[in-house]
Amino acid sequence: MRLSKYFVPTLKEVPSDATVPSHILMVRAGMVRMLSAGIYSFLPLGYKVVKKVCEIIREEMDAIGGQEFHLPALNPREIWEETGRVEAFGDILFHIKNRDYVLAPTHEEIMTFHARNVVKSYKDMPQIWYQIQTKFRNEPRPRSGVIRGRQFLMKDSYSFDTSWEALDKSYELHDKAYRKIFDKCGLKYFVVGASSGAMGGTGSEEFMVKSSAGEDTVAYCESCGYAANVEVATSKPFIRERDTESKSLYEIHTPNVKSIDELCAFLNIEEEVCAKSRVYISNGEAVLILMQGNDEVNETKLEKVLGGSVRPAHPDELKEITGADAGSIGPIGFKGKIVADFRLQDRNNLFSGANKNDYHIGGIDLKRDVPQVQYADLRIVQSGEGCPKCDKLLEVFPAIELGHIFKLGTKYSESMKAFFLDESGKEKPIIMGSYGIGVERVIACFIEQNHDTKGIVWNKTLAPFYVHLISINPKNEKVAQTCEKVYDELRQNGIEVLYDDRDASPGFKFNDADLLGMPVQVVIGEKKLKEEKAEVKIRKTDERFDVDLKELINKVKEII
Repeated sequence: MRLSKYFVPTLKEVPSDATVPSHILMVRAGMVRMLSAGIYSFLPLGYKVVKKVCEIIREEMDAIGGQEFHLPALNPREIWEETGRVEAFGDILFHIKNRDYVLAPTHEEIMTFHARNVVKSYKDMPQIWYQIQTKFRNEPRPRSGVIRGRQFLMKDSYSFDTSWEALDKSYELHDKAYRKIFDKCGLKYFVVGASSGAMGGTGSEEFMVKSSAGEDTVAYCESCGYAANVEVATSKPFIRERDTESKSLYEIHTPNVKSIDELCAFLNIEEEVCAKSRVYISNGEAVLILMQGNDEVNETKLEKVLGGSVRPAHPDELKEITGADAGSIGPIGFKGKIVADFRLQDRNNLFSGANKNDYHIGGIDLKRDVPQVQYADLRIVQSGEGCPKCDKLLEVFPAIELGHIFKLGTKYSESMKAFFLDESGKEKPIIMGSYGIGVERVIACFIEQNHDTKGIVWNKTLAPFYVHLISINPKNEKVAQTCEKVYDELRQNGIEVLYDDRDASPGFKFNDADLLGMPVQVVIGEKKLKEEKAEVKIRKTDERFDVDLKELINKVKEII
């Protein structure tokens, strides 16, 4: 491709709305342009990379027996109502104006719709169906370029099996395929245990890359490899032992003291002896949650403990439920279910709110004073806490989700009545799995991991072109003729080449070449041609060397 004819609108300056490397470089390199918040157009250079990622995905999905579909993004709302996910997705689901249709953020319902119409017998399974399709989610705060957008390209696949054992095999096939896909793309990734969230189901794993641009937070142990999304991560935190003697309950006037830090300063006590109280509404009932000090409630864990969705009580509800406002709430006298984090198990001599504004209670003994309390792992893990699998410490950091695999089970088949007859003629629900990859995220994550101060550093697999051919002074007849000859020979040898034949300064061309980041740069100018040589530069290492023109094509083939 001749750069003089190719639409690659590069930029020297950093876009004002871009803050993460992948976003900055995809815009500067002319790969994408923003149409609206969270909505991006892929320009020719960027779309070449998209197609390469898609072909890698197709190759590995086909290898495990996947069959490619192309499902409509416009879905009848009534199908989504069969599974209750119109409400589950809430405002993130795009609705068409007449409310009869939605724009699909994922396709479990539609795949199940087709399966229930044709998969009627155990003989019809196993099946693996997949597609690479545009998805829509009404993200309230789209950010980081294509990493978190409102319209995005996703590979989603679905397995249909007769048993949980068979689902395990389909799940394992996808796990291996995903590792091959990400390995081929040249990504450094790790796999974490995760929550299924609105997808539902049981087993769930995320494929992640460490990045400051990440919207997820991960707990990771470098020693043993333990990794989990903080939604489900556990740790071995410091546990304070019970005091030998328990004090009696006593009330303390604490005017304008609302937070744990304020309480510690006011009473000159340690954070570890404070039981922070939060009220949640679960299945219409108020539940009091106790956390040690400034530990935060992990609402995903809380939902699992209580069953169903939960939400924090509203300020106007707190007064009615407890008699006090936030900051003065506690377990003594609370009428309802109480659940405490394991760090508080059987603890005594604790401080918490008195359920009366501007008052706290000291000397709380959970065994003596709150005998109905239940205990569970409710906290969000923190960096520096003990790994649950070994004796080393956890690191907690942001990460980008590349892919997510779920064991859905019968959540969708039961609600949508997708049944089959087993070998004995008994009707059973189809056992399902769901598996997604964000295509644009693969590209963004690669750039996050492979760039320098000059620009992108592509590998052979994802590079839009293998070679960037640079003509120094194309008005020189010999330079122009030699470049044309090399350009033709590279293409004849199946080597994708971007030929910078523009009438521009060498510095301008070199800067663009480094920004675009093709693996190999071939520079042809008057000075080297006097010796019948060309200069070759390896973008990743910045290594430069001269090559005889007669050996140039072979040398390039050897490099790539």
